Amino acid sequence: MFRTALSRTALRNTRRYATSAPASSGSNWAIYLAGAGAAGLGAYVYLGQTPETPKKPIQEKSPLDPKNFVDFKLKKVEPYNHNTAKFIFELPEDQASLLPVASCVVVKASDPEALKDSKGKPIIRPYTPVSPSDAPGELAFLIKKYDSGNASKYIHELKVGDSLAIKGPIAKFDFKINQFDEVGLIGGGSGITPLYQIVEYALSKKDNKTKFKLIFANETEADILLREEFDSMKKKYPDTFDVVYVVTKPEKPWKGKTGYVTKEIIKETVASPDAGDKVKLFICGPPGQVAAVAGKKDGMKQGELGGILKELGYTSDQVFKF
Repeated sequence: MFRTALSRTALRNTRRYATSAPASSGSNWAIYLAGAGAAGLGAYVYLGQTPETPKKPIQEKSPLDPKNFVDFKLKKVEPYNHNTAKFIFELPEDQASLLPVASCVVVKASDPEALKDSKGKPIIRPYTPVSPSDAPGELAFLIKKYDSGNASKYIHELKVGDSLAIKGPIAKFDFKINQFDEVGLIGGGSGITPLYQIVEYALSKKDNKTKFKLIFANETEADILLREEFDSMKKKYPDTFDVVYVVTKPEKPWKGKTGYVTKEIIKETVASPDAGDKVKLFICGPPGQVAAVAGKKDGMKQGELGGILKELGYTSDQVFKF
């Protein structure tokens, strides 16, 4: 009715101006029409019929392929410390990786002749991204350069615009929010990335109630990766996250734990095995550390539980080795 009345009024005024001379110049007629148009637009908006902005469609598929290697361009390199950098690869059309937690990918050189072993076969290595699975347009890796690591040295030589072949995701553990009351995380060196993936994902959820305790071992304080992120988590989530750093070669003024991950450090930090299926321990680090803490892995399989955790009474069901 409002729009009809408005139209009738405009029509009457139009007829009146058509049968009588305007009071001033023709420019007033243009001003009148502009005013009528503005009123009509106001009525249109008032009636709640403003056109809606098209919503971005929900992304259902990852740009990654679990069966085939796909080339992704290096977008940015951010130096981290003396031997580590963050390598950020561009995902097409601002898509997210949609990697499940916990999972990793495997990488190789885009150039089939660039990265081979002594037998001429391509060198393929697993890496866990440190970017959230819903991060738009980016897939980031924190990669430490090892003197004996052909893949890590190759990646550190990449320039912005170069490509790396990536395949994934490779599912490791089907982690669910509030699946456990307490989670112990024991990491060493660059093995921290899958543990970071879990805790970053869980703590970002408002309904998370699981308590996470991280023991992170490194040679020196300078080797501690993601320290700023972990310290920030500890400050932001004091009731559900804590971290203990251990270094084997401390320098002053280091006040944290020194030496190696011991039975005493684990006992005073991580939940007791008496909690049964309410507690889970995730381990990732150099093979020597994993073997000492939880027993050797059997290739891609978990292997028998051993080391310190077996001595403390944990069962194989309570421990997962990345």
